[in-house]
Amino acid sequence: MNLRDELPVDHPLSRVYRVGAALCGLLLLVFGCLGFADSLSSFDTAGQQIAGLSTNGLLSTISVVVGLLLFVAALIGGNVASTVNITVGVLFVLSGFVHLFLIGRPANILDFGMTNVIFSFLMGLLVMTFGMYGRVSGGLPHDNPYWQQRHPGQSAAEARAVPSRTPAIVSRAAAPARTQLPRR
Repeated sequence: MNLRDELPVDHPLSRVYRVGAALCGLLLLVFGCLGFADSLSSFDTAGQQIAGLSTNGLLSTISVVVGLLLFVAALIGGNVASTVNITVGVLFVLSGFVHLFLIGRPANILDFGMTNVIFSFLMGLLVMTFGMYGRVSGGLPHDNPYWQQRHPGQSAAEARAVPSRTPAIVSRAAAPARTQLPRR
C-alpha cells in the first residue's frame, strides 16, 4: 500500500495538514533565525533569551531544521504532511519530558528552561492536533478515507448496496427521517 492511496490529493483534510505544518514551521524558523541573528555560541548555557525562551546556537539550528522539515511536509501535503506533523509533535512532547528532568544539570546542552519545556509541550500538542485532525477519531464519517481504509468490508458492502451513492449518502439515507412540527 502506498501512503498517497489513502487520502485523495484534493481532499479538504490536506489543507489542514498543510496549513498546520506551514504555520508551526514558520514559527520555528523565526525562532531559529532570531537565535542566529544574536550570534549565539552553540553550547552556551548562560541563559540567553529570545522571545522569552532560553536558547543557544544548537537549539537555533535544531529549530531551523525542524521548521524546514515542516515546510517541506506542507509543500508535499496529504498523508506525508499528516504523518510528519504527528511525528514532530510526538518528538516535541518527548523532548519536553526529557528536558524537564535536565533543567539545572550539566547535560542540558540545549539550555532549556521551564518556559522552553512548556513551549515544547504546547507546540507538540498543536502540531500533533494538526496531524491527527480527521485521521484519528472514534466517530469518523463513512466517506472519510481513513474510515474506509480501516473498515474495507463494511465500506465495500455500503458501496454495493447503493452503487450510485457515496457511503456518506448511504449512511444518511439509512438514518430515520426527522419529522418537523408545525410552527405556531
